[in-house]
Amino acid sequence: MTDTFVIVGAGHTAVQAADSLRRDGFGGRLVVVGDDPHLPYQRPPLSKKFLAGELPLDRLALKPPSFYDTARIELKLGAAVERLSLSQRQVMLAGGERIDYDRLLLATGSVPRTLAVPGHELGGIHYLRSAGDVEQIRADLVPGARVVIVGGGYIGLEVAATCRGLGHEVDVLEMTDRVMNRVVAPEISAFFAAEHGRAGVRLHTGTLVSAFTPRPGGSRRVGAVETLGGARFPADVVIVGVGVLPNVALAVAAGIACENGVAVDEHCRTSDPAVWAAGDCTSHPSPRYGRRVRLESVDNAFEQARTAAINMLGGAVVHDRVPWFWSDQYDLKLLIVGLNFDYDQVVLRGDPATRAFSCCYLRGGELLAIDCVNSAKDYMAAKKLIAERAHCDPTRLADPAVGLRDAVVR
Repeated sequence: MTDTFVIVGAGHTAVQAADSLRRDGFGGRLVVVGDDPHLPYQRPPLSKKFLAGELPLDRLALKPPSFYDTARIELKLGAAVERLSLSQRQVMLAGGERIDYDRLLLATGSVPRTLAVPGHELGGIHYLRSAGDVEQIRADLVPGARVVIVGGGYIGLEVAATCRGLGHEVDVLEMTDRVMNRVVAPEISAFFAAEHGRAGVRLHTGTLVSAFTPRPGGSRRVGAVETLGGARFPADVVIVGVGVLPNVALAVAAGIACENGVAVDEHCRTSDPAVWAAGDCTSHPSPRYGRRVRLESVDNAFEQARTAAINMLGGAVVHDRVPWFWSDQYDLKLLIVGLNFDYDQVVLRGDPATRAFSCCYLRGGELLAIDCVNSAKDYMAAKKLIAERAHCDPTRLADPAVGLRDAVVR
């Protein structure tokens, strides 16, 4: 009998897992199910070149159509999974189709965190997660449109940069005291806030949205954003980027253990022995950082997918990678390596005024993570040093003339 492997989800994780399964010798039936109707595509350009209209959707495809044919991968796109039956090992689709599986990979990704304030149902309020979302946003971005972005994280700031490049007035409302508060040190936040200010983006920190109000005359479209402080921001288009949540609805309903995501072990296996999970939807143990983590990262999606594929075929590979992330804003590339949990020292490496510098996070002298702005050399060196748990001399680390590896305490 031929085994059937089913992958639920059709993004970066799913495509990498399917590719890895075939490359590693799986010869059975391989089915990828996703509710997005488009051929699996890259997500990072959505807030940048795709939103700007500089790249068509077919240029974002992760693989050409011929790949799926050659690899004998059955794509079921635009197909919503209604539920999973672990006892019968079946995936039930909304249209009534049932797919039996021998092994299952959950690659369901994440969903936007919604903002349920009065007026949230008005037209012109958008979330950005899919190509379809961006197409709706672009339709509303008529010349001269006033754009209000709720949330000053990666997505919010990338969208702000793109919209300014298109000539729109842009206000960013961030509830905390600084942008990218959750992921970077104050020095990095201040640098990017200044860059957005120079570009004409109006940043408003410590600002909590209380309501969306319609345009005058009985319109059902948004006309302004109101805040708890009493401020009112006129808006033709609102884009909400206040974070994401792991997409665990199917797993929870099926009885699979979840803990800030689908809980997997070091082999990407869930609480059900026939089910694995990978990508944004998971929380996994990190040997490097000594805790469970959930990562919203293309790199992690690819790497976990590879690990899961090997282990679905009987391997015992441990997922233990130093994560990395990136964000493009204007001509700035922010590269982040590692996780800055519980750091006790920040070392600024270089001068932000040069627009090429790094920010190093240490704990007891050990390099935990680094944020690199237009500094690919530091990024490359840091990937190895963080994995090696290297300790660094802060004084030498602060000198950009000293190579990162030469700052290591031997």
